[in-house]
Amino acid sequence: MNELKELKEKVKRQKSVIDNISDGWHTFGELYEFRKSLSIALLNTNKAISWKSKQHHDGSMFNGGYFICGIETPLGQVTNHYKMDSWELFDVKELELAPEWDGHTAKDSIERLKSLKQQ
Repeated sequence: MNELKELKEKVKRQKSVIDNISDGWHTFGELYEFRKSLSIALLNTNKAISWKSKQHHDGSMFNGGYFICGIETPLGQVTNHYKMDSWELFDVKELELAPEWDGHTAKDSIERLKSLKQQ
């Protein structure tokens, strides 16, 4: 039990270090929050093609305490995982199971986001 507590503390310290790494303008923590805010705005203003789920398509979810959300673009899905404390900020339809991941990469997501047009 002590080992688990020590491991959790180590992970917490490492996350703090990573969150504070900066490019000289922004920290990783700030950029993560910025990305989350953009996701909230994008999904909430495109409700017809957006969703959130507490489970992946197969009923799993990694590292508990997270959910997945996404938007369906003309070129395919764009998805992200966020901590459950942000669940209520995403005012989109809730699915029991998320759509199956189509294999998109970060590069794919950028191109897919560019394919969205003002509705």
